[in-house]
Amino acid sequence: MDGINERQMQILTELNEAGFVRVQNLCDKFDVSSVTIRKDLSFLEHKGLLYRTHGGASKQSLYAFERNIGEKESIQVDQKKKIAEKSLTLINNRDYIILGSGTTVLYLAKLLGDFDKLTVVTSSLFVSVELCNYENIKTLQLGGNVRKSSNSVIGSIAEQTLKDYSCNKVFLGVDGIDLEFGLTTSSALEAQLNKAMIKASEKVIVLADSSKIGKRSFGKIVDIQDMDVLITDSEIAKKDKIALEHLGIEVIVT
Repeated sequence: MDGINERQMQILTELNEAGFVRVQNLCDKFDVSSVTIRKDLSFLEHKGLLYRTHGGASKQSLYAFERNIGEKESIQVDQKKKIAEKSLTLINNRDYIILGSGTTVLYLAKLLGDFDKLTVVTSSLFVSVELCNYENIKTLQLGGNVRKSSNSVIGSIAEQTLKDYSCNKVFLGVDGIDLEFGLTTSSALEAQLNKAMIKASEKVIVLADSSKIGKRSFGKIVDIQDMDVLITDSEIAKKDKIALEHLGIEVIVT
């Protein structure tokens, strides 16, 4: 590659194999200063070959930006449907559940018709409309300001309503799962509502395809340890699965 020296080529090779490299590890490997490695990483970032992060670099950006729900519907579709199907195994007849917003949660809502009786609390307008098809499901639509990018409600009205309810489980979609920073979403107000959903639930179940793991977004929901179960796809890195399980989180792979 034009202008790239041998050390920088080796950095790229290691990055392609591991997905992430740390400055200190590279200093030890090449016996050079951190200033030298940071210059290497900056040079490679300017060429569009990696993304700088705190203390290292990654192959892909670790930041999850906001996407409209219409755009999300066309991303990782097969994985999301499998995750939704697996989620059914964690629901029992007569459960009181909370469903957040997001495309994976909506796929789950489409599969709930076979239960004899369920009570569902949701912030998602799409989920409520879908559940209107099932007479066996009692639906409580949270009120508040409508967030048009996700067709869901946010704000203090919804948060206050949740204080009066206690549910068995909450099923959440997130934009990022970072072991150090926690669960995140692109909207700070949605993060606050998701936090209220978690407080109103006995068990926290996160539905997220593997592309969300290792990423973080703007609004923090809760620490990673506040998640009880993660349902994800088979592309999850082995090291990530082990790290999550080490924290006491059940990881279910579809």
